[in-house]
Amino acid sequence: MIYVTGDTHGEVARFLEHNMCDGEWTDRDHLIICGDFGFVFLNDETEKKVLDYLETKPYTICFCDGNHENFNALYSYPEEEWNGGKVHRIRKNIYHLIRGQVFDVDGKSVFAMGGAYSIDRYMRQLGYSYWREEIPCDEEYRTAAENLKARDNKVDVIISHTAPSEIIRRMGEFPNVHDAELTGFLEWVMYSAEYRHWYFGHWHVDADIDEKTTAVYYNVHALENGK
Repeated sequence: MIYVTGDTHGEVARFLEHNMCDGEWTDRDHLIICGDFGFVFLNDETEKKVLDYLETKPYTICFCDGNHENFNALYSYPEEEWNGGKVHRIRKNIYHLIRGQVFDVDGKSVFAMGGAYSIDRYMRQLGYSYWREEIPCDEEYRTAAENLKARDNKVDVIISHTAPSEIIRRMGEFPNVHDAELTGFLEWVMYSAEYRHWYFGHWHVDADIDEKTTAVYYNVHALENGK
């Protein structure tokens, strides 16, 4: 089973099974986080001990990157092929889903596209608490488009951190001019690709925007019944 949730921001309690979906979690289960994982940020011994603890979980933990990520630390982990796409392997059961990749997980095709702009940059320090890599580069956009094309622009699930521009407006928010290229690209994906459901984080709300689009934060969604 695939489960999807929102930004975990280094909160260990988010990974206690009784705080997630009911039932027993097994090595056949996958928990996908829609960015801002939070356990590869300070990249210190405390975080590494938490990662050691999460490695004892029976299920697989996957996350696309958000904006509050230490990209220097993320990119220092080994890059591998996993379920048809490229990842950074953080631990034996913890994977960073590299932008623009498509993965085959539990019988479903999953397209992942991380990234977003930190609106709180004025409180942060470049290279210490925010990184320029939070916004995708041209090559990552090209790779994403090529990987979708290789699947005839058809996937089951889309995972992103921020949302398409139109979805942001439907939420009553305004797309940020600084990540207009990213939210515009996601809008292009929304209209160009065929998919069953799209999950995104970043906005810290749990809400169904429409029948095919869900904003996630604390809630954990089981991907079943066609979703």
